[in-house]
Amino acid sequence: MYKIPFLDLPPLRAAAGTVRLPGSKSISNRVLLLAGLSEGTTAVHDLLDSDDTAVMLTALRTLGCVIEQQSKGVLRVTGVGAKLGTQAAKLFLGNAGTAMRPLTAALALLTATQGGDFELSGVPRMHERPIGDLVDALRALGCEIACLGNEGYPPLKLTGPSALKLDAPVKVRGDVSSQFLTALLMALPLVAERDITIEVIGELISKPYIQITLTLLERFGIQVRREGWERFVIPAGSRYRSPGDVHVEGDASSASYFVALGAIAAVDRPLRIEGVGSESMQGDVRFVEAAQQMGAEVKAGPNWLEVRRGAWPLKGITLDCNHIPDAAMTLAVMALYADGPTTLTNIASWRVKETDRLAAMAIELRKLGATVEEGPDWLRVEPLQAWQPASIHTYDDHRVAMCFSLAAFNGLVTEHPVPVRIEDPACVAKTFPEYFETLFDLVSASVSDIPVLTIDGPTASGKGTLADEVAHKLGYAVLDSGALYRAAGLAASRAGVDLDDGNAVATIARAMDLRFAQGRVFLAGEDISDELRLETSGQNASRVAAHPPVRRALNQLQLDFRRAPGLVADGRDMGTDVFPDAQLKVFLTASAATRAERRHKQLISKGISANIESLRADLEARDARDKTRSASPLHPAQDALMLDNSAQTIEQSVDLVLDWWQKRRPFAEQR
Repeated sequence: MYKIPFLDLPPLRAAAGTVRLPGSKSISNRVLLLAGLSEGTTAVHDLLDSDDTAVMLTALRTLGCVIEQQSKGVLRVTGVGAKLGTQAAKLFLGNAGTAMRPLTAALALLTATQGGDFELSGVPRMHERPIGDLVDALRALGCEIACLGNEGYPPLKLTGPSALKLDAPVKVRGDVSSQFLTALLMALPLVAERDITIEVIGELISKPYIQITLTLLERFGIQVRREGWERFVIPAGSRYRSPGDVHVEGDASSASYFVALGAIAAVDRPLRIEGVGSESMQGDVRFVEAAQQMGAEVKAGPNWLEVRRGAWPLKGITLDCNHIPDAAMTLAVMALYADGPTTLTNIASWRVKETDRLAAMAIELRKLGATVEEGPDWLRVEPLQAWQPASIHTYDDHRVAMCFSLAAFNGLVTEHPVPVRIEDPACVAKTFPEYFETLFDLVSASVSDIPVLTIDGPTASGKGTLADEVAHKLGYAVLDSGALYRAAGLAASRAGVDLDDGNAVATIARAMDLRFAQGRVFLAGEDISDELRLETSGQNASRVAAHPPVRRALNQLQLDFRRAPGLVADGRDMGTDVFPDAQLKVFLTASAATRAERRHKQLISKGISANIESLRADLEARDARDKTRSASPLHPAQDALMLDNSAQTIEQSVDLVLDWWQKRRPFAEQR
């Protein structure tokens, strides 16, 4: 996951491959709570690992549930059987509506019947999300609930015992959030000594999410009688029982980004999505129908979808989105690639989500240059031709971040493609922590569009450390070119190849699966950093470097490191020979005395005796050789920025390079 302030997406051109979806957030947290309230132990398979499920699991443990992580991703939940394991607790639920709403209802009823004192709170945005309609319904039942901040909003305080009034129908509004009804449906079986009726006031929005709730209740032993979408009856004597095993479907809302990706960019090969399909219980799987209306070609199986581009440009549509409220956000970005305006209606629920999503989408679409009209419950988006580079504010909202990643494909509709910056990319942890890594595995870009930053310099100047830190801050890959020949020698030696056979070594070199991270070198996932520092590795590197086929193979390998979202490459000729078109070239220097002192400290810390004067003399001799060698002599590129770090900390050098980089990006003036 990219835990960085922002992630810059270069213009992307195509998509293909297979994605396995993470578990559904809606199903995951429902299953966890139902398992926690049940008698017996439930084995939960394919559970979503995210911020929202993490806060639910923490809350369940606090309330007395036993949670055990098993092998192969199975989580065993032993429930409390509707008996509180503690009588007082403070539960922090982040920004997880799928935890706050149902836990409020369940704890309010259990506190009323068993006594207790509980506080439920979240992040500041959660305290802005209305819960008054649910609180009113629970108070009408006799539950004692106090709003500790603003009336009708969390944080909440639940106290008891108190007498419940279950003889009259429980009334709840259905036109603000379906989670209020879901919360009551999941909580009321805990006190169903008699039939309990829930009556919905107003039109019920997001009916497919209620159907998910009803389906899962049935799996846990509760047979709710539904009379249209206005009345729901929970039978007397209802009691939660574990079904033993529960499998969580892939997240259909998350599938929408990849369905859209296929519709926009899967031209030569389809994009396959595994985890949802024609038999999914989630209403958001119907996003496929909307994508097909816009021109996508879709094939479906019970648990998979295959999507590719059909009509191009996409077709502008007008759609009532009540049935796909979360997934519909993706349509707003797809609309930028359409042949006419797209109007999304019946989306008032967007305003009470993780942020006011209706306002947020309008604001961020306009940053890209789009013409957008916004109403109380609708959004109209015009196709976009003159794209502008935009820094997308994500409002700590995972869906905003994922939606706007699709804007990076603007090069498919404009002659002047632009990058797109996603602020706070880690917000996707709410439902899909590895979203951007997954995206980059599926997409391709023109090499010239992928940004490169080079850091060259003499031995022991600190260029490797600087490159690694800068790459980490930007979310880019890093290339330690100095390790390539050592890695090639090591890989060839391990394969039993004669190091004097240049063609054979080149074959091994071309196939190396190398990765650099946090100052370490990984070959096919194995950390080989320590082996590369051995004297024998240096000797082998010299032997293989003498072969022209090996040098050509490793040069190509260096070029192949240029992958989305970007690359930071360090070495002696990265800016001059390997990446002459790099957007920023840094030549790092330090006095021989400073470098010798740094090297001396390194060696001493490892228990290796060393003499500073000898180290300095060796470095000066190497500098002279590097500057005068016939192949790629060490010198700054003409357009390189010089950085003498003799008197600087690594942090100061990193900040300076990042400042230079920011000034070369097109987002510098955007706020």
